[in-house]
Formats: sequence, C-alpha cells, structure tokens
Amino acid sequence: MERTAVNPWAWSVELGYNQGETVSGHTRTLYCAGQTAMSGDGKPQHAGDMAAQLALSLDNLEAVLGETGMSLANLVRLNVYTTDVDLLFQHYGVLAARLGAAGVAPPTTMLGVTRLAIPDLMVELEGTAVA
Repeated sequence: MERTAVNPWAWSVELGYNQGETVSGHTRTLYCAGQTAMSGDGKPQHAGDMAAQLALSLDNLEAVLGETGMSLANLVRLNVYTTDVDLLFQHYGVLAARLGAAGVAPPTTMLGVTRLAIPDLMVELEGTAVA
C-alpha cells in the first residue's frame, strides 16, 4: 500500500493530521464502527474521565483493526465524536501520541455532539483502514 499526503496548507500537519491522503495498491478496506470506552462485556468505563475514555476507545479501535491483521498504521480516515470538544482538546495528546507512534496522521474530522448512544460516554472514534 502506498499513501501520499495531500496538504495544500501546512497548518494541519502541525496539528497532527493530513487534509487528505491518496491510497493505492491496497487490497482490503476496513470500515470500523464507532469505538468507545466500553469493556469487553459491553459496559461503559471511566465515567467523567476523558483521558481514560480516549485511551480505551483507542484500545478498542486497535482491537478491531487487529482482528484483521491491521493496526493504527493502516488508518486512512478518523472521525472523532465528543460531547465536550474543549475537554477533548485538553487530552488530545493521548490520541496524537498513539497516532504519532504508529507513524500516521490520517485525515480527521472532530465533531461536538449533544450526546453519544450511552450517556456516560464522552468520545467515540470511527476509523477507515486499508491494507
């Protein structure tokens, strides 16, 4: 798989994401459902703790990717939904560090929403990956 960043402006790279990416030579595409801070038995975790919810949401996204032999390095799109944009930005380093360690800066959209499907959840990550 070959990825080429598309950045008509440099500011987004400084924030840790590309404006777009072209992907060629891939054979599989995985569309992930939104991943949240849910335990393996489907119970919400870390009520009121954005950093912990973000970390567990990433762990869960990685688990879905791992089931297909992929990792965060295969992400080509990431949508972030949160009930508190300002609070998420205070803990955005959790996400940026994990993506940086994987060597990716996928095109990302962040949306503030009134609530997620389960009231105690504050963040949801929806990804698309290719291999």
